[in-house]
Amino acid sequence: MKCDYKDDFKVDYSGSLHITKGDGVDVVVKEGEIPSSFKASLDSAVSHNSCHELRAAAKEITNSLQEAFWKE
Repeated sequence: MKCDYKDDFKVDYSGSLHITKGDGVDVVVKEGEIPSSFKASLDSAVSHNSCHELRAAAKEITNSLQEAFWKE
């Protein structure tokens, strides 16, 4: 499932997850590397055909990555 948003945010989830934001952000998470809790949210978005849910799931994943960088 691929969703493009008005603010140049794009999410593509087809097993692996690809998140882009303009020219500055390009994140790819391979299918086997997505934690099960996030995978469930992504799969739910696809089953509901909901770009709103897909964006929320992608935001959860990027927030968890951001938190990981702030831990020492």
